[in-house]
Amino acid sequence: MSSSVAPVDLPTPDGKDEYRIAIAGTATSRTKRRLTSRGATVAALIIAILWTIPTFGLLVSSFRPAELIQETGWWTIFQNPGFTLDNYRDVLLSPSQSSPQLGAYFVNSLAIAIPATIFPLVFASMAAYAFAWMRFRFSNGLFIFIFALQIVPIQMALVPLLQTFSVWLRPGQQWLHDVIPFIPEQNYLPLWIAHTIFALPLTIFLLHNFISEIPGDVIEAARVDGASHTQIFFRVVIPLATPAIASVAIFQFLWVWNDLLVALIFSGGTQDVAPLTQRLAEMVGSRGQDWQRLTAGAFVSLIVPLIVFFSLQRYFVRGLLAGSTKG
Repeated sequence: MSSSVAPVDLPTPDGKDEYRIAIAGTATSRTKRRLTSRGATVAALIIAILWTIPTFGLLVSSFRPAELIQETGWWTIFQNPGFTLDNYRDVLLSPSQSSPQLGAYFVNSLAIAIPATIFPLVFASMAAYAFAWMRFRFSNGLFIFIFALQIVPIQMALVPLLQTFSVWLRPGQQWLHDVIPFIPEQNYLPLWIAHTIFALPLTIFLLHNFISEIPGDVIEAARVDGASHTQIFFRVVIPLATPAIASVAIFQFLWVWNDLLVALIFSGGTQDVAPLTQRLAEMVGSRGQDWQRLTAGAFVSLIVPLIVFFSLQRYFVRGLLAGSTKG
């Protein structure tokens, strides 16, 4: 004889209470409430003001003549007014060899930063998909090894890479043009390879965290339909991972665009390959006496990063929040 237990009738909330419970129970809503609270808003405004003041001072100094910059501070602009475009004219239109124009260096920075952003994103996205959804031997150990490479200082790899490049990637070698027919006369290849190598560990780690959060049902449904890993990667993973890829692309582009150390080591100090940051470092003079040029040159160099950030801003915000909460 079996006995049955009658279900207990629990009180069910009305529609309004049920809606409130569902909203309050999600991690996303809790995160939004913290980020949009009055205290968080005030703190964000204070940080933004403190961060903007030095930049505003640099902007004011870029329009002041050299004598006023050396004698007075930028905050005395109302007591000692004096605006001029000589700094920008000297930076952008200088005909002298001692102070060359920034145009060629600007093009070099674009030629370095764009491929050095695309290459690591391509390799890292494929590697992140493999670690997340492909099972192979020693995959966990290999992923841990790649993750551990982030702690290796860049300075430790500069000299070995420079020795390798000096042997295999010297300008004018015929095998380079045979293997890569479209390689330009300016040998940007060492800079591309160096930036790609240094970016891969962190890029793989960040994209893996996002791609691994894609629902397994989506991947399984594609497999049931007969899709291969290549088709799943290009038709399913890449569209879903676009916010994360755009976020990583912004960080990588800004890192390469503002880099000076790698540029100094692998560009050889020649004007044909040197980026904008190298020219900005030389612009102040041997004793720092011409730093008013640096203020103008710095704002010229800000144009492209601002364009990249604002054009990808919506993907950037989505990429930062994606995968951080569930519910």
